[in-house]
Amino acid sequence: MAKILPGGLRRCMTAMALPALLGGCAMIGPDFVQPKTPEVSAWLEANAPSRDASSGLTSRSAPVVAWWQTFDDATLSALIAQAYAQNLTLQMAGARVLQARAQLGIAYGELFPQSQTLAGSTTRRRLSDNLSYISEVERVTNLDLDFASSQVGFDAAWELDVWGGLRRNVQSARADLAAQVANYDDALVTLTGDVAATYINIRAIQETLGIARRNIDLQQQSLDLAKVRFNGGVTTELDVEEATVLLTNTKALIPPLESELQQAKNALAVLLAQPPSRMDGLVGSGSIPRARSEVAVGVPAELLRRRPDIRAAELEAAAQASQIGVAMNALYPQFILSGGIGFQASSTSDLFEAGSRTGVFTPGVSWNILNYGRLKNNVRAQDAAYQGLIANYQNTVLMAYGEVDNAMAAYKGARAQTALLAESVEAARRAAEIAAKQYGDGVTDYTRVLNTQQALLAAEANLVTARALVAENLVAIYKALGGGWQVREGQEFLPETVLAEMAYRTDWGDLLQTRNDATN
Repeated sequence: MAKILPGGLRRCMTAMALPALLGGCAMIGPDFVQPKTPEVSAWLEANAPSRDASSGLTSRSAPVVAWWQTFDDATLSALIAQAYAQNLTLQMAGARVLQARAQLGIAYGELFPQSQTLAGSTTRRRLSDNLSYISEVERVTNLDLDFASSQVGFDAAWELDVWGGLRRNVQSARADLAAQVANYDDALVTLTGDVAATYINIRAIQETLGIARRNIDLQQQSLDLAKVRFNGGVTTELDVEEATVLLTNTKALIPPLESELQQAKNALAVLLAQPPSRMDGLVGSGSIPRARSEVAVGVPAELLRRRPDIRAAELEAAAQASQIGVAMNALYPQFILSGGIGFQASSTSDLFEAGSRTGVFTPGVSWNILNYGRLKNNVRAQDAAYQGLIANYQNTVLMAYGEVDNAMAAYKGARAQTALLAESVEAARRAAEIAAKQYGDGVTDYTRVLNTQQALLAAEANLVTARALVAENLVAIYKALGGGWQVREGQEFLPETVLAEMAYRTDWGDLLQTRNDATN
């Protein structure tokens, strides 16, 4: 039952609480320090841009934000904007950010009195007439066997954070929130890269289909010419059959390419959270996008600040470091202040009079000493988990370095290959034209036409593949550099329609207002 604190008890409470609160300034457990990682002063490909102006790379630093705009492709930009607004995997990551916000609020709340109860009751009771001692008392004193009482009060219990365990828990929740934001950013980097790569694949398949159809037209002309020459008795049926084989083989390329194109569009539909039937209208037709400017790769030190997966790995380790302190807190005695104030009276009309006040104050201590090593082993378990996350952070950094260098090397190689294949296509196209003319003039046999047309088809297909690799490896560079997540700055982590639905179910207050949760 709630009782009021007399002046002496209030002074006693203050005297006992103040040393505990002052002693709680220091927090038990380790403070997180950023783990050491190998230092990389320059990319392996960093010097190449200065020696090779055609590499498309530059070591200057520049913010990598909406990197897809370097392709100057309006369709690609529109698809990425739609994916950012609608992708369901990204929405799951955004929901985890809001969940972490609420968890941080819970952790903060634990710093204040953990138990707070406002209660009231009214009781009416009648004693039995058939109890012998009651009957005797009633006869002598004229005791009224019917009586009532009413009470209302506020009770609270507060575990003082003497050793800092609760504050460590707040630290952990804060780091976890920032880690969830970094995970959201990482999901956004992956999403933009996947949309771009899928779009490039669609354009490459479309170009390959166009090459196949153009070669079908060319080969059909050669077949028609072979038939004319055969019918005129100038050549044998062998030329007609060889021309037919080449033409039908080229036609056979169309169905699997069309199936591959539809599968690529279906993959894009998932990324955009759209039904596949809408992809034709959204994608249309076009060519493989090309970058209009050099790629600013910067220096390796910038990567640690820019890549969200590195930030997430570091923050997860920071959150776990605080959990060691939370576990260590259980090894020490816990100091608890509990008490309450209220009013109690037999008559409801007298309940809130000054004389009806009651109060109680109970300082206490508890110490789990016979725990059979459970508490220490929990500390060890939390510490081991922390060491594992440190190794994960260091491994993430090393993998990031490797991804950037690999992507740059692949990009440069694809650009060099594309330049050579472009020359090969021109030569193959000219050779096919010469062979066809010579065959029509009767200067050469059909084998030369067959070989040049096969070479032309292969050269053009290889060039499309190389051009697609240039674009895909450029996307890989931007992904490896951690670009793209910056577009969400100043935006909420869920669409407005979803936020409105959540607000309708639950009062989120300012938790649904845009804020800077991450260490950008």
